[in-house]
Amino acid sequence: MTDAHPPMDPLPALRPWETPEVTSWRRLPMNAVDRRSGALPLDGDWRFQLLPAPDAPVGGAWSTAHVPGAWTMQDTDDLPQYTNVRMPFPEFPPRSPAANPTGVYERELDVPAEWAGRRIVLQVGAAESVLLAHVDGRPVGVSKDSHLAAEFDLTDVVRPGERSVLRLTVVKWSDASHIEDQDHWWHGGITRSVLLYATDPLYLADVTVRARRDGELRVDCQVRDAGGALPEGWYVSADLDGEPLAQDAEFDRVNIEDDRVSDFLGEARIRAVVPGARTWNAEEPELYGLTVRLHRADGSVADSSSHRVGFRDVEISGRDLLVNGERVFIRGVNRHDFHPLTGRTVSYDDMRADLVLLKRFGFNAIRTSHYPNDPSLYDLADELGFYVVDEADIESHDHAHEIADDPRYLNAFVDRVSRMVLRDKNHPSVIVWSLGNESDYGAGHDAAAGWVRRHDPSRPVQYEGAAKRGWADPDLASDIACPMYAPLEDCVAHALSGEQTKPLIQCEYSHAMGNSNGTLADHWAAIESTPGLQGGFIWEFWDHGILQRVSDGRPAGRAGAGLYDNGVTAPGYRWAYGGDFGEALHDGAFVADGVVFPDRTPKPAMYEHREIAAPVRIRCFRHEGIVLANHQHFRGLQWLAATWELSLADGRTLTAPARLPGLRPGETAAVPLPFQLPEDGGEAWLTLRVTTAEDLAWAPRGTEVCAPQLRLRAAAPPAEPVVAGRVEVDAEGHLVHPLLTAAPTLSLWRAPTDNDELGGIASRWRAWGLDSLVRKPVTVRRHGDRVSVVAEYAGTTGVVRHRQVFTPVEGGVRVEEQAELPAGFDDVARVGSVFETVAGLDLLEWFGQGPWESYPDRSVGAPVGHHAVPVDELFTPYLRPQESGGRYGVRSFTLSAPDATGLTVTLDEPRQVSVTRYRAEDLTAAAHHDELVPRAGCVVHLDAAHRGLGTASCGPDTFPSYLVTPGVHRWSWTLRVL
Repeated sequence: MTDAHPPMDPLPALRPWETPEVTSWRRLPMNAVDRRSGALPLDGDWRFQLLPAPDAPVGGAWSTAHVPGAWTMQDTDDLPQYTNVRMPFPEFPPRSPAANPTGVYERELDVPAEWAGRRIVLQVGAAESVLLAHVDGRPVGVSKDSHLAAEFDLTDVVRPGERSVLRLTVVKWSDASHIEDQDHWWHGGITRSVLLYATDPLYLADVTVRARRDGELRVDCQVRDAGGALPEGWYVSADLDGEPLAQDAEFDRVNIEDDRVSDFLGEARIRAVVPGARTWNAEEPELYGLTVRLHRADGSVADSSSHRVGFRDVEISGRDLLVNGERVFIRGVNRHDFHPLTGRTVSYDDMRADLVLLKRFGFNAIRTSHYPNDPSLYDLADELGFYVVDEADIESHDHAHEIADDPRYLNAFVDRVSRMVLRDKNHPSVIVWSLGNESDYGAGHDAAAGWVRRHDPSRPVQYEGAAKRGWADPDLASDIACPMYAPLEDCVAHALSGEQTKPLIQCEYSHAMGNSNGTLADHWAAIESTPGLQGGFIWEFWDHGILQRVSDGRPAGRAGAGLYDNGVTAPGYRWAYGGDFGEALHDGAFVADGVVFPDRTPKPAMYEHREIAAPVRIRCFRHEGIVLANHQHFRGLQWLAATWELSLADGRTLTAPARLPGLRPGETAAVPLPFQLPEDGGEAWLTLRVTTAEDLAWAPRGTEVCAPQLRLRAAAPPAEPVVAGRVEVDAEGHLVHPLLTAAPTLSLWRAPTDNDELGGIASRWRAWGLDSLVRKPVTVRRHGDRVSVVAEYAGTTGVVRHRQVFTPVEGGVRVEEQAELPAGFDDVARVGSVFETVAGLDLLEWFGQGPWESYPDRSVGAPVGHHAVPVDELFTPYLRPQESGGRYGVRSFTLSAPDATGLTVTLDEPRQVSVTRYRAEDLTAAAHHDELVPRAGCVVHLDAAHRGLGTASCGPDTFPSYLVTPGVHRWSWTLRVL
């Protein structure tokens, strides 16, 4: 059968995995015609062999591998490896290691008999990193670029109605790996779907859609015929939402020749104007259905292509990025394709869940870091409403300087950028093209930018590597100043300098590793109040923890479904990060740096972002009422409903219906105060609970959107009369209490967060001895019913003098404390008390900020109110155990048992409080949560001061105003038995 086929070009006599000048062989040009409908899917279990190198012979027994899916996630001996900057092998570009895992996938290919006479094409959605395709032993194509599809024409090598053998060989390491060094897990395999489709010999080679906000629509079509010359009389038609377009059509033929083939290309352009076109934007993503048809001379349809069209404009005016003429804030996040069971392979439902969650938490933009994401993501972004920065599959981090100007990689740079643009150009969600990430800056970037600007002048181009050469330099390959992790003061200074020439939108900021995202609200306060600043993209969406079997250290794979919930794994499993698969070269937990856990459970920082992005704000309380503001760009408040809530310090919570005013974007209005403020309620907080008024594509009716809040009345100073009684202390001056198993002592240490460790402050704390302070009582004195205790806590470089005064009050004891930090302790984790309780106190109820975790520099998303959470749910399971579970601004709290017995604590002023089952040393000693053993009782921290979180694992630390400084710290609290 093979001999009956016409001869094909031979595979070039070279090693394609070590030849950067060769980006493909016999791969078809990229285009924007979606062929998924009507295609023959080839997903499923394939025969599989994993070879030690691409030159190794295929032989021996076959196993099976699921396609799509990385073999590194499917019980092979080649396991995932995580590096950030460093390449996982020592060879310099363009070399790859001799030990080079190579997967051979094979299956039968049954071509439908009804495809006789048609053009037949194989599409491989993505393969990491070099793909070689064979049919019946004959080479049919080579492709590089691990994150874009490769198509090969099989018309001459398969017979409809007959069976062939399809083999796809995937080489893991290659010259291309050096420009795919992208701060995530290294995998190997076929990671997106494989399919076979057929077209008429006369077919649409490409379709380009331009739809402007004024209703102007232009559709450019490229037409080819597999037989060579185009037939006479072909033409193109189109309809929009089922209605034929009133059109002005132009048709032309262009003769294309090269040294291999002589072919004909037909071009057609359709122009139309849609009166009153509904525009697309992220708030109101209006889409129209466009169908383009290619007709033969007799009117029959040879081919068609369907697209969803959004009428919108993108432009840069001065230092503003405009969508439909409006300056929009970019509330973005960086997103990898990731799943804890399948690695790089994600389903449509996975992606929809990603975007639905982001929409619910106020995000409106995605940067596809650092490669074009799965095609379905763009369909979903069009539908749900996201601005997309589409990023090319280029990052040469470890060898960036060498590669940026290396002419051997020039083709690869232009190839990857141009193919991304050709694939995604018709998506209204894509508003900016990105040339890649962290690859220095050189001729390859300029060449790629030139191609993009010529092909698609309707969108700006950005590239951080160029922008960092000068935020205002007009001669660089970036139309946007898009730094990463720039200090806020530098951004503000640039915007106020008078030298700014481009929009400033950080491509990465607020690094979300572990307990992080401190000062996010401070950043947005500056962004919203400083012309020239327009937002940025948080790094990043996912914690890339892979579900791992503890028993054998391997990925759980697809069998792990259902073995995790709310960020926590089932017993016997854990979230793996760098180094957990036995690899010597790795970058640890730096891969766990997202705003959601690996199972998509939101971290507390998500609630901070939701409130920062609130579409409705409470501006102030004036004599005419509560002033509300619409902070959207394009729509009113009619899609929202609301309820007023009044929280009083005495435990009462009052509610009343709210009627939102009809405000256009940017408008404000005063509404009456919905409550008569009680005279005897003490501190009072008014909250507007805003929800969706109806079912939306991303949220059912009643989904909370934001909860802006305003304090109506401050707290009165607490009055606690002293009563006769006796306070028990032991010989060391420790408080003796029936509900405490460990008396309150001074605490200056917290289990270091990832920011503390990587930012360097934790090493200073250890050098000072804050993790091992030695307490020495100095005096224990009674003054009537009061007891005064003075102790010294010695570190390695300083001594802290701590004073406690215990006074009996009605129902309990008041504790007044003072700690004097020496000048050398100029930035400590906390100053406060820590004690432990008896077992059985399993419910925490408090008045303060909540219900989720909050800290001094990340507290806007936690409204003041009355909250109740089981103690076991207060702890936040960041992948590497660390300080977590704190609640900021707590006024009082109760710890109780099921029989309502327990204790209550009243604080002198709003303080940082945490209640968990773990001591700080428990968390410090553990690398994973399966190593933690919860204590029976509660570990309670009451902090007079607590250091902010910042983002120092990669970026700026917290602001000076959130540091805990030396000097005298005072705090007091009252402990009572329920």
